[in-house]
Amino acid sequence: MSFKSLAVYPPTPVTARGTATKLSASKGKITYGNGRIAVLHDINNPGLSTAYAGHTQNVTVAKISPTGYYCASADAHGTVRVWDLVGEDQTLKGEYRAIAGRINDLEWDGESKRIIAVGDGREKFGHAFMMDTGTSTGEIIGHTKVINAVAIRHQRPFRAATAGDDTQIVFHTGVPFKYEKTIKNHTKFVQDVRYAPSGDHFASVGSDSKIFLYDGKTGETIGDFGGEGHKGSIMACSWSPDSKTLVTSAADCTVKLWDVETRTAVTSYSLGSGIHHQQVGAVWSGEADIVSLSMSGDLNVFDKRVADKPGRVIKGPQKPITSTALPSSSTFLAGTADGRVVAYSVAGDELSEARHVAGDGHTNYVSGLASAGEAGKAWSIGYDDRVREVTGSAETSAPPSTSSQPRSVAAVADGTVFVVELGWGVEVFQGGKKVGELKTKYTPGSVAAVGGVVAVGGEDDTKVHLYDWTGSELKETGVLEGNRSAVSAVAVSPDGKMIAAGETSGKIFLFDVAEKKLITSRWSFHSGRINALSFTSDSKHLASASLDTNVYIWSVEKQMRNIAIKGAAPGGVNAVTWLGEGGGGKQRLASAGADACVRVWDITFH
Repeated sequence: MSFKSLAVYPPTPVTARGTATKLSASKGKITYGNGRIAVLHDINNPGLSTAYAGHTQNVTVAKISPTGYYCASADAHGTVRVWDLVGEDQTLKGEYRAIAGRINDLEWDGESKRIIAVGDGREKFGHAFMMDTGTSTGEIIGHTKVINAVAIRHQRPFRAATAGDDTQIVFHTGVPFKYEKTIKNHTKFVQDVRYAPSGDHFASVGSDSKIFLYDGKTGETIGDFGGEGHKGSIMACSWSPDSKTLVTSAADCTVKLWDVETRTAVTSYSLGSGIHHQQVGAVWSGEADIVSLSMSGDLNVFDKRVADKPGRVIKGPQKPITSTALPSSSTFLAGTADGRVVAYSVAGDELSEARHVAGDGHTNYVSGLASAGEAGKAWSIGYDDRVREVTGSAETSAPPSTSSQPRSVAAVADGTVFVVELGWGVEVFQGGKKVGELKTKYTPGSVAAVGGVVAVGGEDDTKVHLYDWTGSELKETGVLEGNRSAVSAVAVSPDGKMIAAGETSGKIFLFDVAEKKLITSRWSFHSGRINALSFTSDSKHLASASLDTNVYIWSVEKQMRNIAIKGAAPGGVNAVTWLGEGGGGKQRLASAGADACVRVWDITFH
């Protein structure tokens, strides 16, 4: 048995109100941070994206070197990691503590040898160093408050400009970089500063809704941009490859293109209204494409030749993925920690770009997703104590409430839904109405169902309780014993003959349903809590997802055989779902977890 990584579908950037999110672009990939990973998002083929997981703190910015060989990513702890983009190993080139605090931005020089990182430090707000040795290449001084952005002229003689919360821009000569002068044009926070590819100019934008243009070599102010300007804080700017046009994104929910020669707006895009449509990031990707980031996490891709709206909007999860389901062979669903349900279309070995499921959605953590059969329906539960039915790409309105916080959900082909609830027991729903309940003496933590078999995992008694749903009540038919710690995940094989029970210690027990006896207790390679279990359609293999970041594939017939997918999701794997046949005796498996990525694997059993 063996596995092969087929695709990585990344999350969209994390956003924060009133704070700019730094985006960068190189060869069709948009780079940014989400949680503890650095994302290189391929906007034309999302499955070819890259997620780097070397940081121990949240990644704040990532940028690819001008040569394209390396990426530098920085985090909230002041650490910069330089890693290799050639090959699949992502070899670490160097790790450096740049400042003693959050890094807000970093920039490569034109020779891909030097990096300047800036942010919120204690002793200093910026640091310039060599990418291969970490040796200092000058001083970044002159600011009295947090630095928000840095730009480096890519041509010799090198120049650098930094922008901060002290409303100032500091101009540095180099190399080595040293203080040249302070520029005081803005009256509020300066959010972004960027050099033109030609090196002739650089521009700055700020919370005062102003845009200023400067000489690239001397730092002299050329003037500000007039005309129909933004009505809110300008959060980001980016230059076109020919250095003739500047794009700006602002909190007034607009994106504007400016002609640099005349310093006037030539195109304006309105993204709507409200907090979710505020624009907090922007980058020019290629000759025509412009990407702007909405507060909602949506990446809006504009073609400068089309003047009214984005050509497409890239959506996806922003927060960790908590659960997954496959309501039909063509649709894959993922629930997230912020209450969203995200849908992907399945076509062969590929998933489509993500789309948000329509409807009100959950207001809090999605604690479970379940589907049954090929009806195209799924059910989601969340910490808002609701059970929502997902049909196609929309959630139904008027969802029923649960009596307590829902922990796990299972469904069978006729649309009966079983929900395990904290401190309560099991509630049964059908057609949006509660049709049954069972108050348990033990504390239930997980549930699975196939046909008439319903299995509930106990947390305090470490047992699996079997029930038969009669249409009006759950009738207990037996108890499976063997687990030694709380049962955190259960799965019933599609043929209804076996039950797998995973526990918080990492062990998995396989039981025979008819004889109610243990088949094997040797599946003990996980070192952390089992979060999810999933059988293949032929009931011959089981996939397990664990907090230890690993996924294992177990053989039911040859129980000592397994496949170990190590590091499948930094921070823990929360869900695994089989997508179906991959051809040639192969199966496709989707895993997802704390890094908010969906990974698709090609599993070979022979």
